[in-house]
Amino acid sequence: MNVITAESEITRNREHFAKITDEGLDNLRRRIGVKIEDTLEPWVTELNLDAIRHYAWGIGDDNPLWLDSDYAATTDYGAQLAPPSILYATNRVASGYCGGLPGVHAMFAGTNWTWHEPLRIGTRIKTEVYLKDLIEHQTRFAGRSIQQIYHTDFFDDGGTKLAECDSWVFRTERDAARESSAKYDKEKTRKVWTPDEIREIADDYATEEIRGANPRYWDDVQVGDQLPKIVKGPMTVTGFIAYVQGWGGLYVRAHKLAFKTYQQHPGLGIPNEFGIPDVPERVHWDEALARAVGVPGAYDYGPERISWMSQAVTNWIGDSGFLRKLDCKVVRHNPAGDFLVISGDVRRKWQEGAKNLAEIELLAVQQDGEKSCTATAVVELPNR
Repeated sequence: MNVITAESEITRNREHFAKITDEGLDNLRRRIGVKIEDTLEPWVTELNLDAIRHYAWGIGDDNPLWLDSDYAATTDYGAQLAPPSILYATNRVASGYCGGLPGVHAMFAGTNWTWHEPLRIGTRIKTEVYLKDLIEHQTRFAGRSIQQIYHTDFFDDGGTKLAECDSWVFRTERDAARESSAKYDKEKTRKVWTPDEIREIADDYATEEIRGANPRYWDDVQVGDQLPKIVKGPMTVTGFIAYVQGWGGLYVRAHKLAFKTYQQHPGLGIPNEFGIPDVPERVHWDEALARAVGVPGAYDYGPERISWMSQAVTNWIGDSGFLRKLDCKVVRHNPAGDFLVISGDVRRKWQEGAKNLAEIELLAVQQDGEKSCTATAVVELPNR
């Protein structure tokens, strides 16, 4: 069945998608500030060798500090670290899982991260999470939209806080989003790449700069310094699935476990073209459902994209630097075929006690010049 037919089958086989109601919002507001005790189990509970490797593979990051135990043993840490963004795999709420408003689409849109400690191999992760706020918006993409913000704290077994974040999704009505898709489709031309263009991208990957063991000293950094650009893509469904293998996804289950999940969460399973309930997360590999919610086609994950932004920073700061903060907004979808260039520059530098800090502005731009993601990072660097 081709995409257009499958999309029409999805539309025919279900009633209109659920709506945002005042009653549903009132019920959700009563959860603000209440610690969430019962949610989907995390994909990763320990930063072991496999978890670190699979996550790094999933974001296309070959930094030896994450992947080479012999190399990592020679650093000041004495052992491997995990990419900072691996914490998405340790809590599904931080990754975009949200409660309330059953059947209303959730679009992951950003995270404000703060890391307090490096993420060392062997660390077991515990989390605490609560709904922080609900903010109503009127959006170009889907009309009425609710920004649903959660706060998550990450601890090791000893109770040391390793990191914290505020993550948010936008809850949108799928019917409204689908009705706006015709205009969105006109704005978004799906790229077909030539062999010469693919060779140029391969060259970009071959020359990606990882600072590694060569320290980047705070004394040498100047306002206006440019970070080496990194590229991501062109996007493929295979790439999206590679990320799921390291991150775990939100609802991906099989057979009996899938049906148990649908029974526990009414409104979650959306019938496909064969009438079989399946997860809303399949917008990342199912062209028909992606188009049904108003997107040109299957697209990347928000946490995946934020992980790429953090990679641009960790590549630049080297082993002796530390990523303290990353405030990141997902601006637009990256459908299969899209290509990103991530750039950054130093906006300011300062000292707080013994800490030597610098602020970096980051931008991810698609091949057509559209902004895909924006971020502000704060890094700590060594002195000479």
